[in-house]
Amino acid sequence: MKAKLEPRIDLKNRTPLESVIPLETPFVVFVDPSDACNFKCRFCPTSDRELMNTVKRPWKQLSFDLFKKIAVDMATFPGKVEVLRLYKDGEPLLNKHLADMIKYAKDVGASKRIDTTTNASLLTKEKSKAIADAGLDRINISIYGVSNEHYTSFSGVKLEFERVLANVRDFYEIRGNCEMLVKVNGDQLNEEEKQLFLNYFGDYTDKIYIEHTMSCWPEFKLRGVEVNSEYGIYGQKIKEVDACPYPFYSFSINSDGLVSVCFLDWARKMIVGDAKVESVPDIWNGKSMRAYRKMFLEGKRKNHSVCGNCGQMSHGLPDNIDPYKEMLLQKLDASAYFQHVPDLI
Repeated sequence: MKAKLEPRIDLKNRTPLESVIPLETPFVVFVDPSDACNFKCRFCPTSDRELMNTVKRPWKQLSFDLFKKIAVDMATFPGKVEVLRLYKDGEPLLNKHLADMIKYAKDVGASKRIDTTTNASLLTKEKSKAIADAGLDRINISIYGVSNEHYTSFSGVKLEFERVLANVRDFYEIRGNCEMLVKVNGDQLNEEEKQLFLNYFGDYTDKIYIEHTMSCWPEFKLRGVEVNSEYGIYGQKIKEVDACPYPFYSFSINSDGLVSVCFLDWARKMIVGDAKVESVPDIWNGKSMRAYRKMFLEGKRKNHSVCGNCGQMSHGLPDNIDPYKEMLLQKLDASAYFQHVPDLI
């Protein structure tokens, strides 16, 4: 197998957040090209059409004009955004302008790198060449089994596994300088099937990993999928933290331009701004984002209606700023960073 057995998150070479907070420029900005998805996965709220109607979440594509405004805004941060992540709730390849977005963001200098995540079902040779030529730096490919039956059961669609396999292998040949990672949920596979996964994809990607099941969407109950009680998503020990680190280095722009404090905010209950009418840097440094950061440093997460029961805080975190909460709160209070910021709780 040519590929390295490594998770999609670098758990070893991370910048200690406590040494850089507050950040004038985020490390990561999520921008969602598509709110819709062509899969109906049992672990994802986007797959529940009735639920989406209930929370009145739009199933739409991000317009290219709005994306251009967002990209230009991002280029005005004091520093350079490390990663523009073209992914959040849906399947990015459903947006016909995805390659145009990648190229435009590169042209205006929106970030150092651009990546995306896809289920690869739509990753045709034509689309592969388009996004690779546009300058995509990394692609994460989610695999949902090693047979047609696995895909029908787990992702809720009838799809030939051989087609997905061919798409991934074709992209590997076309990709140019784009880094590839292929991952699968191993808790749904037996040992023989896990080995098949490695055999099928191990020579056609740079990195490969078998992940564990976690519940990462607050207020959404997994349908017929059990959360792993022994390991976190990357095989790490399960350990719950109090302070969520994500709002200190990232935030998310939905397909309609509304900005969420968190990339897991599927129900749009944590909106902190609107990129259609506000500057992206202004939202990042605005009172709403700061109020969330203050809430976490003050140890009030458990009292928040959404954040209080987030599985990411136990099964999915790459960072832990709990030991530094008091120090960071004092530091930011002393600089008047939290002056006139309202309490969320």
